[in-house]
Amino acid sequence: MIKVLRTLGLGIMTACALSASAVFAQDKGPVTNLPLPRFVSLKAAEGNVRRGPSLTHRIDWVFKRRDMPLRITAEHGHWRRVEDRDGLGGWVHYSLLSGTRTVLIEQDLLTLRARPDAAAPVTAALEIGVVARLGKCDLEWCRLSSGGYRGWAPKARLWGVGANEIRD
Repeated sequence: MIKVLRTLGLGIMTACALSASAVFAQDKGPVTNLPLPRFVSLKAAEGNVRRGPSLTHRIDWVFKRRDMPLRITAEHGHWRRVEDRDGLGGWVHYSLLSGTRTVLIEQDLLTLRARPDAAAPVTAALEIGVVARLGKCDLEWCRLSSGGYRGWAPKARLWGVGANEIRD
Protein backbone atom coordinates (compact mmCIF):
# COMPACT_ATOMS: atom_id res chain seq x y z
CA MET A 1 0.00 0.00 0.00
CA ILE A 2 1.35 3.42 -0.97
CA LYS A 3 0.83 6.26 1.49
CA VAL A 4 0.26 9.73 0.05
CA LEU A 5 1.50 12.68 2.09
CA ARG A 6 -0.42 15.87 1.51
CA THR A 7 0.74 19.42 1.96
CA LEU A 8 -0.92 21.27 4.83
CA GLY A 9 -2.14 24.26 2.83
CA LEU A 10 0.42 25.97 0.69
CA GLY A 11 0.06 29.35 2.52
CA ILE A 12 3.72 29.87 1.79
CA MET A 13 3.77 33.64 2.06
CA THR A 14 1.65 36.73 2.32
CA ALA A 15 2.54 39.63 0.05
CA CYS A 16 2.54 43.28 1.04
CA ALA A 17 4.63 44.58 -1.86
CA LEU A 18 7.86 43.51 -3.45
CA SER A 19 10.62 45.59 -4.90
CA ALA A 20 12.81 43.60 -7.23
CA SER A 21 16.51 44.07 -6.75
CA ALA A 22 19.28 42.08 -8.32
CA VAL A 23 21.83 40.66 -5.90
CA PHE A 24 24.97 39.29 -7.43
CA ALA A 25 26.18 36.03 -5.94
CA GLN A 26 29.68 35.80 -4.55
CA ASP A 27 31.74 32.70 -4.01
CA LYS A 28 31.83 33.15 -0.21
CA GLY A 29 29.65 35.20 2.11
CA PRO A 30 31.51 38.20 3.61
CA VAL A 31 30.09 37.50 7.10
CA THR A 32 30.08 33.70 7.43
CA ASN A 33 32.63 32.77 4.77
CA LEU A 34 30.14 30.08 3.67
CA PRO A 35 29.30 29.49 0.00
CA LEU A 36 26.85 31.77 -1.79
CA PRO A 37 24.29 30.92 -2.89
CA ARG A 38 23.43 28.15 -0.40
CA PHE A 39 20.26 26.49 0.88
CA VAL A 40 18.83 26.73 4.41
CA SER A 41 15.35 26.36 5.91
CA LEU A 42 12.98 28.62 7.82
CA LYS A 43 13.28 27.85 11.55
CA ALA A 44 10.23 29.84 12.65
CA ALA A 45 6.55 29.40 11.80
CA GLU A 46 6.58 32.98 10.48
CA GLY A 47 9.39 35.13 9.21
CA ASN A 48 9.26 38.77 8.16
CA VAL A 49 11.02 39.43 4.89
CA ARG A 50 12.26 43.01 4.69
CA ARG A 51 13.26 45.31 1.87
CA GLY A 52 16.69 45.88 3.40
CA PRO A 53 18.98 44.41 6.09
CA SER A 54 17.61 46.12 9.23
CA LEU A 55 14.47 46.42 11.38
CA THR A 56 13.88 49.91 9.99
CA HIS A 57 13.24 48.54 6.50
CA ARG A 58 9.69 47.85 5.38
CA ILE A 59 8.30 44.29 5.56
CA ASP A 60 7.53 43.12 2.01
CA TRP A 61 6.62 39.48 2.71
CA VAL A 62 5.86 37.15 5.57
CA PHE A 63 6.99 33.56 5.04
CA LYS A 64 4.42 31.37 6.80
CA ARG A 65 5.77 27.85 6.59
CA ARG A 66 8.17 26.33 9.09
CA ASP A 67 10.96 24.27 7.48
CA MET A 68 10.43 25.86 4.06
CA PRO A 69 13.64 25.64 2.02
CA LEU A 70 15.20 29.00 1.11
CA ARG A 71 18.29 30.01 -0.86
CA ILE A 72 20.65 32.58 0.70
CA THR A 73 22.02 34.91 -1.99
CA ALA A 74 23.72 37.61 0.14
CA GLU A 75 24.80 38.48 3.69
CA HIS A 76 25.02 41.72 5.64
CA GLY A 77 25.71 41.61 9.39
CA HIS A 78 23.01 39.50 11.05
CA TRP A 79 20.83 39.60 7.91
CA ARG A 80 20.57 37.18 5.02
CA ARG A 81 19.06 37.90 1.60
CA VAL A 82 16.87 34.87 0.82
CA GLU A 83 14.60 33.73 -1.98
CA ASP A 84 12.02 30.99 -2.26
CA ARG A 85 11.48 28.57 -5.16
CA ASP A 86 9.72 31.33 -7.13
CA GLY A 87 12.64 33.73 -6.71
CA LEU A 88 10.68 35.94 -4.29
CA GLY A 89 12.18 37.14 -1.05
CA GLY A 90 14.19 39.78 0.68
CA TRP A 91 16.20 40.23 3.89
CA VAL A 92 15.60 37.95 6.91
CA HIS A 93 17.31 38.01 10.31
CA TYR A 94 19.67 35.04 10.60
CA SER A 95 17.99 33.84 13.82
CA LEU A 96 14.93 32.82 11.75
CA LEU A 97 16.99 30.46 9.60
CA SER A 98 18.28 26.95 10.20
CA GLY A 99 21.07 24.95 8.60
CA THR A 100 18.72 21.94 8.58
CA ARG A 101 18.23 21.05 4.94
CA THR A 102 14.77 20.56 3.50
CA VAL A 103 13.41 20.38 -0.04
CA LEU A 104 10.13 21.21 -1.71
CA ILE A 105 8.52 18.48 -3.82
CA GLU A 106 7.98 19.82 -7.34
CA GLN A 107 6.12 16.88 -8.91
CA ASP A 108 2.68 15.70 -7.88
CA LEU A 109 2.66 12.22 -6.35
CA LEU A 110 6.43 11.92 -6.49
CA THR A 111 7.27 8.34 -5.53
CA LEU A 112 9.87 7.59 -2.90
CA ARG A 113 11.83 4.44 -3.65
CA ALA A 114 13.54 1.96 -1.31
CA ARG A 115 16.83 2.47 -3.18
CA PRO A 116 18.16 5.11 -5.60
CA ASP A 117 16.87 3.15 -8.58
CA ALA A 118 13.75 3.71 -10.73
CA ALA A 119 12.99 -0.03 -10.52
CA ALA A 120 13.18 -0.17 -6.68
CA PRO A 121 10.00 -0.74 -4.66
CA VAL A 122 7.89 2.35 -3.87
CA THR A 123 7.75 3.32 -0.17
CA ALA A 124 5.49 6.39 -0.38
CA ALA A 125 4.20 9.11 -2.70
CA LEU A 126 4.48 12.82 -1.91
CA GLU A 127 2.15 15.49 -3.21
CA ILE A 128 3.48 18.60 -4.88
CA GLY A 129 4.36 21.25 -2.29
CA VAL A 130 5.25 18.83 0.53
CA VAL A 131 8.37 19.81 2.48
CA ALA A 132 10.70 16.88 3.14
CA ARG A 133 13.91 16.57 5.14
CA LEU A 134 16.97 16.11 2.94
CA GLY A 135 19.44 13.31 3.62
CA LYS A 136 22.13 11.80 1.40
CA CYS A 137 22.35 12.81 -2.27
CA ASP A 138 24.33 11.48 -5.19
CA LEU A 139 24.35 13.10 -8.63
CA GLU A 140 20.82 11.92 -9.52
CA TRP A 141 18.99 10.83 -6.34
CA CYS A 142 18.36 12.17 -2.82
CA ARG A 143 17.18 10.38 0.32
CA LEU A 144 14.16 12.13 1.85
CA SER A 145 12.04 11.73 4.95
CA SER A 146 8.59 13.18 5.52
CA GLY A 147 5.68 12.22 7.74
CA GLY A 148 7.51 9.16 9.06
CA TYR A 149 8.25 7.81 5.57
CA ARG A 150 11.68 7.55 3.98
CA GLY A 151 12.95 6.86 0.52
CA TRP A 152 14.90 8.03 -2.49
CA ALA A 153 13.63 10.50 -5.08
CA PRO A 154 15.12 11.93 -8.28
CA LYS A 155 16.99 15.15 -7.51
CA ALA A 156 15.52 16.83 -10.61
CA ARG A 157 12.04 16.75 -8.97
CA LEU A 158 13.16 18.69 -5.86
CA TRP A 159 13.78 22.35 -5.05
CA GLY A 160 16.29 23.08 -2.31
CA VAL A 161 19.30 21.07 -3.44
CA GLY A 162 21.91 21.97 -6.03
CA ALA A 163 22.03 19.98 -9.28
CA ASN A 164 25.66 18.98 -8.70
CA GLU A 165 25.44 18.79 -4.90
CA ILE A 166 26.52 15.53 -3.28
CA ARG A 167 25.69 14.92 0.38
CA ASP A 168 26.95 12.13 2.62
